Amino acid sequence: MRVLWVFAHPEQRSLNASLRDEGLHALREFGHEHRQSDLYAMGWNPVVDAGDFGHDPAERLIVGARSGRAYESGALSEDIRGELEKLAWADAVVFQFPLWWAGMPAMLKGWFDRVFVKGFAYGVTDPNEPRRTLRYGDGKLAGKRAMVLLTAGAPEPTLGPRGVNGELNELLFPLLHGTLWYAGMSVLPPMAVYATDRLSADEYECAAKELRERLRALPEAEPIPFRYQNRGDYDDDLVLRPELAPGQDGLRVHRLAG
Repeated sequence: MRVLWVFAHPEQRSLNASLRDEGLHALREFGHEHRQSDLYAMGWNPVVDAGDFGHDPAERLIVGARSGRAYESGALSEDIRGELEKLAWADAVVFQFPLWWAGMPAMLKGWFDRVFVKGFAYGVTDPNEPRRTLRYGDGKLAGKRAMVLLTAGAPEPTLGPRGVNGELNELLFPLLHGTLWYAGMSVLPPMAVYATDRLSADEYECAAKELRERLRALPEAEPIPFRYQNRGDYDDDLVLRPELAPGQDGLRVHRLAG
């Protein structure tokens, strides 16, 4: 398997960097190829601007439309093209970051803003039905796997179902469902390391062992059973049909029960 590791932490002596190194070592041991995008080390520019698309700054910039034309014509900036090449190469992508203010660091959010361009990650249409958009389980990234690895300073119970910080999978819903699944990727359950400011040596070893096991299972692990957009669960307005998950609402209805 070919694995891209997207790493978003500014410190190479951090817990995150140590876990990243453990993970890359495990991938080599298991016989997988890997590449890395270490965003801070790369000096990644997280800000979308006209230069991304070879766009005349004197003209009004409509990001979606312009990014789609630049993608189709090969006019995207060199750094974006490099990341798209890595994504096209990869069978699976690991996204690693610290949980900051209930989300990913701005550096990683900016990576998605710039790299997930129209025509590649969204705005993809069915060649047999041009009016049908391929998203939420379908699209150019369908068949690729994605796993989130994150660290959190908060203790695990505070990110549980009744924790004050909110349930972790719900906090990550915009990334897991609204970004990765939207673009067609099969999304594996996230791995979190909690209370990282107080992590003991033994707890680190447990986290490293869990990461190794998660990476060992990367090719076959069951993804989160999100509902597909285009397989009958949603009506013409893309609202879940009333006979499915009756009496329920919120984020959980977009995931199959069981």
